[in-house]
Amino acid sequence: MNIDFCSIAFIGLGEAAATIISGWGDHRNKQIEAFDIKLQESDMKEEIILRASKVNIGLQFSLKDLIRDADIIFSTVTADQALHVAREVSPILRDKAYFFDLNSCAPSSKQKSCRSIVSNGRSYVDVTVMAPVFAKKHLVPLLISGGKAAKASAVLEKLPMNAKVINGPVGRASSIKMVRSIMVKALEALTAECTLAAVEADILDEVFAFISDGHPYFDILTHAMYKFERSLSHGKRRAEELEEVSKMLDELRLTNQMSKAAAIWQKKLGSLEKPSFISDIKTEFHSFAKELSTDLRDVKEL
Repeated sequence: MNIDFCSIAFIGLGEAAATIISGWGDHRNKQIEAFDIKLQESDMKEEIILRASKVNIGLQFSLKDLIRDADIIFSTVTADQALHVAREVSPILRDKAYFFDLNSCAPSSKQKSCRSIVSNGRSYVDVTVMAPVFAKKHLVPLLISGGKAAKASAVLEKLPMNAKVINGPVGRASSIKMVRSIMVKALEALTAECTLAAVEADILDEVFAFISDGHPYFDILTHAMYKFERSLSHGKRRAEELEEVSKMLDELRLTNQMSKAAAIWQKKLGSLEKPSFISDIKTEFHSFAKELSTDLRDVKEL
């Protein structure tokens, strides 16, 4: 496969996809087209058109038109849409096409998507994004697994992208991310619950002081600011990921109350549609947290 002559398709043009594309600059933009379901929604259409313009790529206004001639496909939709997309594109994929599934889904969900894709030499690759995309763009660390992962790794390296092969079947790479998310996303929810309870009880300084005394190498204020920023900006997507985590834990016959509770917090914070930068939060953390607590009282049970 001559990577410079391949047609590259992105299903979903959210912030993550656009950031990856921007990392390639003008090196790949003439090869790339994208489709996003928001193009079919009158109130969201302009957002996608503007995003495509910023990274200088083409758009297709139907999934079929995007996929028909694509050699390399990146699926970057939402977790709840990933399997639906795999099933929809399966009949129209080119022979020997690569389908890279970057969505944060349970291993069983990835395996179902794989079964839909694999035929006529098509290659399905389980991909997990293991760090925020913004900093490293197209070189964000990825884990990939599945029977075609070794060959797929060579394709990604030529683009270039930064992928590490995890030996094992489709779902193994996703297992690593899902289990890590129990800790990472639940800590974000735990931080929110602890901080906002302390604010409402007017004991924030005292609580943070005792946490710092017990954990002298842990900067609780910096930690809290970062965790709030992530949840406010990406809470909806994080909640969807935690729902996939809960599914995985069910399949492992383990308790999943922590993941379910964390999903509720993430969904509530994300529903505020109040993305914040750490610099904004740091300026006046007490008033920020107090305002956030007040806003959350107006959020209906989700």
